[in-house]
Amino acid sequence: MPFLRERSGRWSPVKIVAFVASILPAFWLAWQAWAGELGPRPVTEAIHQSGDWALRLLLITLAITPAQRILSYPRIVLVRRTFGVAAACYAILHLLLYVLDQKFDLFKVASEIVLRFYLTIGAVALVGLIALGVTSTDRAISRLGSRRWNALHSVVYAIAVLGAVHFFIQSKLDIYEPVLMAGFLFWLLAYRVLYRRNASVPPVHLLLLTIATALVTALGEAAIYMATSGVNAWRILLAHADIDLEIRPAWWVLAAGLVVVAVGWWRWKPARQRAKAHTISPSAMSGATQVQSGS
Repeated sequence: MPFLRERSGRWSPVKIVAFVASILPAFWLAWQAWAGELGPRPVTEAIHQSGDWALRLLLITLAITPAQRILSYPRIVLVRRTFGVAAACYAILHLLLYVLDQKFDLFKVASEIVLRFYLTIGAVALVGLIALGVTSTDRAISRLGSRRWNALHSVVYAIAVLGAVHFFIQSKLDIYEPVLMAGFLFWLLAYRVLYRRNASVPPVHLLLLTIATALVTALGEAAIYMATSGVNAWRILLAHADIDLEIRPAWWVLAAGLVVVAVGWWRWKPARQRAKAHTISPSAMSGATQVQSGS
């Protein structure tokens, strides 16, 4: 199994952990199907679960780069390919189960994809994920070249947005998890904007980003409920204060973000100290030059 090994040929613990984590949802789904735990409409439930995991794994894939920078742990990037390919596999399973639900009537499947907007969006996202999965090999990188490969794989952000929109529309009135996933996606995309602008995201900026994302998540949820069901947006916002009733998605986004802030704060000072230790002062450089000249 070369995809679980390092370039040196040794087994890669991080790749093995990522692979096991990626296939566990499939085993869980299979067990539910075998035990009859998928409810009165098992195929429909399986369709939903496979689609949910495709989006979750895609967000985990997008979280690898921020984790690599915040943790100062370069080796974690080795698992990005595993999670990305797994997301594509669950998306393919999502489509295959839909074909099964339509009794393998491919004409009906195609017409539904064309006529239903959220299915069209999902199909476009699926094609994109397949393209990224197929070109995730070392051979593909070599053939395309680094520049073209990076340009192609930058469409993953658009695919994630399309996946989130597809999730929103097909969920209809039950938008709890779509709002949660959208909140996480907003954080991941906003983090990249901050990093590209400032070349770093210190803990204070992580804290501000987390607070802003939680607010956007809360306001977004209220606006969607008001637009789709006519519920007063202010009532949805007030519901965030009643934690005993239900913990709203914005609180989960805030909690996850604060964990990232805490980790970032813990890793930031040692990273700065290491960077300072590796920086050569002008006087030291001048002394080194004099020694070399003297020799």
